[in-house]
This record gives sequence, C-alpha cells and structure tokens, in this order.
Amino acid sequence: MRREVAAPPAPTARRSLQTGDDTGGGLSVRLREVRLGPFDLVVEHRPDGTIRARSPHPFGDYPARLTERLEHWAEHAPERTFLAKRGPDGAWRRLTYAKTLDGVRRIGHALLHRGLSAERPLVILSGNDLEHALLALGAQHVGAPYAPISPAYSLLSKDFGKLREIVALMTPGLVFAASGRAYQAAIDAAVPRTTEIAVTADPPASRAATPFPDLLASAPTSAVETAAAQVRPDTIAKFLFTSGSTGMPKAVINTQRMLCSNQAMIATMLAFLQDEPPVMVDWLPWHHTAGGNHNIGLVLYNGGSLYIDDGKPTAADIGETVRNLREIATTFYVNVPKGFETLLPALENDAELRASFFSRLRLMFYAGAHLAQHVWQALQRHALETTGERILMLTGLGATETAPFVFMPGKEVSRAGEVGLPAPGIELKLVPLDPRRFDVRLKGPNVTPGYWRQPAETARAFDEEGFYRLGDALCFVDPAAPAKGFAFEGRIAEDFKLSTGTWVHVGELRRNVIAHFAPLLRDAVIAGHDRDEVTVLLVPDLEGCRRLCGNPAASDDRMLRSASLRRRLQARLDDLARRSTGSSNRAVRALLLAEPLSLDANEVTDKGSINQRAVLTQRAHLIAELYAKPYSPRILVAADGA
Repeated sequence: MRREVAAPPAPTARRSLQTGDDTGGGLSVRLREVRLGPFDLVVEHRPDGTIRARSPHPFGDYPARLTERLEHWAEHAPERTFLAKRGPDGAWRRLTYAKTLDGVRRIGHALLHRGLSAERPLVILSGNDLEHALLALGAQHVGAPYAPISPAYSLLSKDFGKLREIVALMTPGLVFAASGRAYQAAIDAAVPRTTEIAVTADPPASRAATPFPDLLASAPTSAVETAAAQVRPDTIAKFLFTSGSTGMPKAVINTQRMLCSNQAMIATMLAFLQDEPPVMVDWLPWHHTAGGNHNIGLVLYNGGSLYIDDGKPTAADIGETVRNLREIATTFYVNVPKGFETLLPALENDAELRASFFSRLRLMFYAGAHLAQHVWQALQRHALETTGERILMLTGLGATETAPFVFMPGKEVSRAGEVGLPAPGIELKLVPLDPRRFDVRLKGPNVTPGYWRQPAETARAFDEEGFYRLGDALCFVDPAAPAKGFAFEGRIAEDFKLSTGTWVHVGELRRNVIAHFAPLLRDAVIAGHDRDEVTVLLVPDLEGCRRLCGNPAASDDRMLRSASLRRRLQARLDDLARRSTGSSNRAVRALLLAEPLSLDANEVTDKGSINQRAVLTQRAHLIAELYAKPYSPRILVAADGA
C-alpha cells in the first residue's frame, strides 16, 4: 500500500494585476489569493525531431485505492458532509463520511455475494444521486468494477442502439437504475432477462427488481475488508465510455492507479484544495470523466463536500442551480462555458446569489469548449463589484483516457485556448506536425492501459514507444519560453486539406466562428475537404438567438426563419470573411441548421459535443447544397465569397 504524502509547497498566484475597462478602468485590482503550482517545464530535443517535456518537480506517493481516502476522512472528520442531494421535499439528504463508509462496506458485501468482477461488472444507467455514489464506491472498495452509462442512451435515444452495444460489451452481473419505471423501456430493450436489476424506486412492471435498501441490509463481514486489502493500483476501478465525439463510444479502463495518481496531481497543481476542504455545487454527470473522476474525486481526496445539483445549463433548468448556489457558498466552481453563460442573467439580477456565489470562491474553472470573452468579463465585473476582488478563471486539457487531468495554467491566460503545463508525473512526447504545431502524446500513472475488450482500438491509441496519443494538436504559447505553456490547436483527426493542398485546422477555425457569431451559435461544423473553399453549417443557440433578436417568445421554427436573425448572421459572416487572412480560415458560405442534431445518429454526444465527421456524413445533402450553383435561397454568402 502506498504512503500518502502532502504535495510540496507551491507558489501563490499573483494577488493583483492590471485589468481593462471591464474590471476597473485600467486600475490595479486585487486578485483573490489562491495557492497553485508548481508550474515549470523541462524540454529535451531528440535527434529524431521529437521533443520530450515534463515538470522538473518530483511526484509523490498516492493511495493504492481511492476508498483509502474515504476511510481516512471517516476517521478524522466522521460527521462532515461528503455528499448531499435534495429530496422530494426540497431538503438536503446528506451522507457524512462515516455514514458513507458504512454504506460502502454494506454494499461491498452485497456485491461480493453476487460475484461481481471485471467480467461481470456493475452497470449504472441513471444519473448523479446518493445511491449511485454508494454503489460506485462500494464496488471500488471490494475490487468490482462498475460502468456508469449516460442516461441519455436510455431516456433520449429512440432505438437504444448505443445502450445495447454497451451492455453487450460489458456483460454486467448487476444493472442499477434509480427509477425502474423511467428506465423500463431501455432495460427491456438492452438488458438480458437473466441479469439482475436493482432500483431505488418504481420497480419495472416487466420484470423482478431488487430494491436498493436490500443491498444495504446485511452487515458487512470480514470478507469485505479482505477484498479491500487485495485491491491493487492496477485493479480496474471503473469503465468510462468516451463521449463519441470522433467515433462510437469506447470503454476506457480506469484503474485505481489512474484515479489515485490523478487526484495527487490535482492536489499538487490546485494546492489550495489542501488548505481548506473544498465545497462544490456540481451538476456535471458522473458518466463523464470531468464530473465522475475529477470533481467527485477531488472532493473525496481532500475531505470536502459535494452538493449534487439537479439544475442544468438551460433556461428551463438553471433555476435549480441558482437555488442551490444561493444556499451553498462554494470554494471551487466548475462548469462548461454554456453553464457560466446561462448563470449570468441570474447573477446580474440577484444580489443574494452574487453575495453567496462569490463569498468563499477561490477559483472558477471551465472545460469542454471555449469561454466567450463577454462571459469572462461579466463574471469578473460581478466578482469585483460584490467582493472588491477578482477571482481566477482557469481551464485545462485532459481526456477520459487520462483520468482526466493533464494540463492546467498557473495564471490567467493571455489568449483563447491556452491550456498551461503538465502536472508532475507526466511525460510529454511532442511530434511535429508542422513548424508550429505538435501531435501530443504522453505517459504517466494516470494513463489508461487501454479499452475493454477492444484490442485493436487499444493498439491504435498508443505509439511504438508506449505513449498515449492524445489526438490533439498543441503549440507553444512562446517557443522561446516553453515554460509559458501550451495552446490548444484542435483535434488532429478533424483537420483536412482543400483541393489546393492547403490545410484547414478545424479546431482553430471552429473556435473563431463560434466566438465571432456569439451568442447566436451553439457550435459550427466546418466543411471543405477536397473542395476549393471552406463552408460552414451553423448550429444555432436558440436562447441566444431569441435574446439578441429581441423575440423571447418566438417558437424555434419562427426564430430560425426570422429575417432579423438572417440579417445578423449575414453581417457576422461578412465581417468574418473580411477579417480572414487566406482560404484556410475564410468561411465563404454558411447554412443554418434547422433540424436538431441526432444522438442516435452519433452527430452529437450526450454532453453536447459535436461529432464533426458524423454530421458531415449524415448531412451530406446540406454540404452538397453549400457547394451547388446557383446557391439556394437558404445559403448565406459572404460578401467576398460568391
């Protein structure tokens, strides 16, 4: 068993900096103190043209299994809230560390009795709740892997195709859903009748189900702790399915070594987590690595409290998030850019929310997409007006295959897409794509050993030296000063060549299009492979369109057909074309998507990420329309793109 050690002392982020008019008219404004670091890089140029890079700081030990941290906090802070979720009456249902450990041991006993293993894991169909957490930790504690599956595959899918594929790959020994009635159609379609079903409530009418309380009923025997003692760093903890943004989902093996080492990395780079137990209000789903590994993991590792948020970043559901943030003052707030954007109107109009939200907040963190500049400015303005301080806003870069933490900046970034430096314990291999960009590969204890029962996919994921292929292109922010960190340059698999041989870097162009059209677009799909020109399919953000066009009550169809929206889109397209520097970053025509992207067709993942390749394939008729002359009336043509 590995010895637990504290992270080394780290420097403190700057306490003040010069700001623009958005936060104080150029005056020096205090930045709320937050302990981060260390942020350094050692670079080695190899004879074959590759570059090796790593942190020079030593990486300490970490636990053999994640539930060692649960045992630690159950002993040292037994009555502290670990997890909480509102019940039907609106009151918080809480699990203390002591109560969580007792439930984990009881469930571990039940799972051992059922003979669960990597060959017969636990599969969880439903979302974030206390029962889900107890099952997940109970399985990990006794060395039985589990697989949390996106609820969208059960509740939104029309054909259950992805769910059937996942269940066939997993061959589960037990399947859990919070509500048997809500998940009955999915269970009937995808889960063999010989597989045991467990539910919290509303058993399905079509088959027998084990009530969740039955899994907690038996007192644990010594077999539970015997099994826990046999869990090793390379024991499989869970299977997480990739979102499918570049293909069908794959089952990523997550070992205890991955989870524990990555939390040690996070505690090193986000050193403030060790100064005060973190408090989070979080909705990010546990079937994704950000919510299920990063967020709940850092709370458990550092003895904090996580309040499960039933809100979502939509106009209809943000009210629940606002309710929770009024009541719970967080120390660390993580969201997707759309979540911060949706929260802004409430912060603007609700002084009580602002006072609570900013009172204890040490750091804001966004992931998954580019954060629009106007959103960043507004958040900083509200923080300054409420507290007299600005609050650091950071992002990073990682993957399901890396548990997920890899890169993070140690300061506010100077350009969109900066992802910072790797944590201690990670070695980078940078393979040149061109004089500026690199294909990034990495090794470290947080890297997956591969994909479950998919050896061909595993082989493709690693190069000849055993480095994991992240699939992203990065560049140095300043090649003369590598320690300033890296900037994201897009997914390598999405890039293509025009017929002229000119490369189009899709990630960078897509990011520019979304930022230029903000807040009208949720996303953009770039087309032009083997064509003379770049065109784009515009994925509308209907709430943003209504807001900007001043027609909040308009139906979706009416909004998309409105002359006001078309005029705004045309003006943005014209301006984008004028600002372009060449054919690789000039979108000459655009078409607004009227039909929503399809989850079943793999055009969009359950977390909203677009699979560019799938959209281009499924919407080939629209791509043809973008290039067919004479142009149809639906096509927006840039002023210099006819």
